[in-house]
Formats: sequence, C-alpha cells, structure tokens
Amino acid sequence: MKRKLDTVFISIVIMLTLSSCMATRTNVGQFREMEKSKETYTYSRGKQCYLFWGTIPLGRTKVATPQSANCQVRTYYNFFDALLSVITGGIFAMQTIKVKAIKDEGSVQSVPATPVK
Repeated sequence: MKRKLDTVFISIVIMLTLSSCMATRTNVGQFREMEKSKETYTYSRGKQCYLFWGTIPLGRTKVATPQSANCQVRTYYNFFDALLSVITGGIFAMQTIKVKAIKDEGSVQSVPATPVK
C-alpha cells in the first residue's frame, strides 16, 4: 500500500513539474516594447471549458481586447482549474484567460468583447 501511495505521489509531482504547455503568453502589437516603460493592468478575463483532457472545447470564450491592440493574452490553469480537472479525472477542465493591457490616460474599459483567436 505504501509503495502504491509513493508511486501516485511521484506521478503527481512529475505531472505538475512538466506542465509547460499548460500556460501560454501571447504578446499582441507593441505590448512587449511598451510594457517595459508603462504600467499594465488586467483588461479582461474569462474561463474556457473543455471536455476529455482539453481536446474538445465547449464553445468559445469571448474576452474583450483593447482597441489599441497592444495587449498580452495569457492562458493558464490556476489552482481551482487544476483541482476541478483532477476531481473529474480530466473529463471536464477549465482554463483561465487573462488579457493585460497598457495603462494610458485614454484607456477605456467598456469596450465590446472581441473574440481572441
């Protein structure tokens, strides 16, 4: 029994440390250059749901993007997303999407949602 628990523990540690493809950051426009000199903020966020270990998306999440098109789209699994996936055995999973933008004097947050492709 102890050997089986050790094997499960080691498997979980390996899965958590080898999860590099579970998070992405995509810089859009001049975000990377502008990020160094200006302050950023979370423009919008959303959740994308999947079935069967992330192979079948359930709909498309629409997150707003700034009109200036200078932003960073980050997708990742937070603790609760991963916990839900573990509890359901991967049959149902969620991923968090966060859009960061450059803070300007003319920033407007009430922009209609534009789907991220």
